[in-house]
Amino acid sequence: MARLQLHDLQLARGGQTVLEHLDGRFQDGAVTALIGANGAGKSTLIAAIMGMLTPVSGSVESQVPKERRAWLPQQLALDLSFPMSVEELIMSGTWPSHGAFKGYCGPHYRRGREIMARLGISHLAHRQLGELSGGQRQRALIGRTLMQEAELLLLDEPFANVDAETVEVLMDVLRDMAAKGATLIVVLHDMEQLSRLADDVLMLSGGHGRWVSPEALLEYNAGQPARAPRLPFDFPEVSHAGPA
Repeated sequence: MARLQLHDLQLARGGQTVLEHLDGRFQDGAVTALIGANGAGKSTLIAAIMGMLTPVSGSVESQVPKERRAWLPQQLALDLSFPMSVEELIMSGTWPSHGAFKGYCGPHYRRGREIMARLGISHLAHRQLGELSGGQRQRALIGRTLMQEAELLLLDEPFANVDAETVEVLMDVLRDMAAKGATLIVVLHDMEQLSRLADDVLMLSGGHGRWVSPEALLEYNAGQPARAPRLPFDFPEVSHAGPA
């Protein structure tokens, strides 16, 4: 059984229905791309999965403990004035399971150093977040989720405003997390990134969701007159039974 499932889910914001009759399961050990226009309900669905929004009806069924769920928001949502170094940010990944007011032990520091080395940011360990480039900051944020040993990871446009080298590093890390059994949900807008990363696609449009295979979506896009790199915002005439 999948560790994350949606059952006839209805979600609302400000008294207005955003999504309804949303069903399906997210594959374990896989990357699901979450796509749709601005206002389609992507952030609302993420909030419900993370337990920050109570459904109007239906349910989000998650077998992943809360301490193993992680959310990586858009960088624009970060407070860069908060005095925190790269090392401190990564070490904070232990808080959900270890506690925020306990000291770190040797294995914690060793793991933190290993993660920074893997992400190519060891030399930035004592730099403040506000001093980093977008790519460096995103690597540090991913480092925090690795430190947390997240089994369910939700990412909101993780490749936005980062350099090409960082995109490659993050792609490798995310694919490796999936290969080790994690469930990943990634908000994407770019067709090329979707083709390289996604195992499945959940498209939101008009208050509803549809599961679409990446292959069918790519085939649909290839048949359009102008092969725009951005993803369609309305349901193409392709779908699959997939995880429903």
